[in-house]
Amino acid sequence: MKLIFKSLGSLPLRRFLSTAPKPLNPVQEAALEERCILVDQHDQECGFASKRDCHRLVNGNLPLHRAFSVFLFNTKDELLLQQRSSTKITFPDHYTNSCCSHPLYEIEHERKDLEGAKAAACRRLVFELGIPTSQCQPKDLQYITRIRYMSEGDGTWGEHEIDYIFILHKDVSLDPNPDEVSTALYIPKSKMEKFLKNLNHPITPWFNLIVQNELTNWWDNLRSLEKVMNHKKIISY
Repeated sequence: MKLIFKSLGSLPLRRFLSTAPKPLNPVQEAALEERCILVDQHDQECGFASKRDCHRLVNGNLPLHRAFSVFLFNTKDELLLQQRSSTKITFPDHYTNSCCSHPLYEIEHERKDLEGAKAAACRRLVFELGIPTSQCQPKDLQYITRIRYMSEGDGTWGEHEIDYIFILHKDVSLDPNPDEVSTALYIPKSKMEKFLKNLNHPITPWFNLIVQNELTNWWDNLRSLEKVMNHKKIISY
């Protein structure tokens, strides 16, 4: 699919969706061997497991592991959303926030709690969205809170994460990786509700929870984020 970039503030809403099934991508299969950081309910590290084992349901259970989600806003205060590639093994074709992934156990500095999650977020912003390293440094990421949730997904692949939430509020250059992202587009707050109601594909479960419970408050306070920071409590859904 051709990648689409635009601001919906000045253009009509349209859908750029893929419906044709594709074979499994070897890049995605290889990524299943990456090792996620296992944590307890208090976000204390307690080992590691492959991405495959962290996301494949076994008797309805999934290991709790550390993740992150980035919400990228441009200087017009529009939020960048992405549609996950149809080759993704978990939640293919789903719409979600700007970037979501995991700190990796095998990258030593990514095991350092908050600073490790920031480093992982910058790594994935470069990998998924092609943002130049010079435009994405850990100091650019504003940590908001942590969210714990579980989703059984499609019944085979799901999520059980403590998710570090970061806001990146700046203009950046984009060159998305088609193995990861089918569509990327900026949405103004005034059109978000209508946009989500008119999608032909679902949104990811973590993004759905955040839209319903947190996003409006964050968006309203983009220029005074200290009002919405919660660094001590892990929000559970």
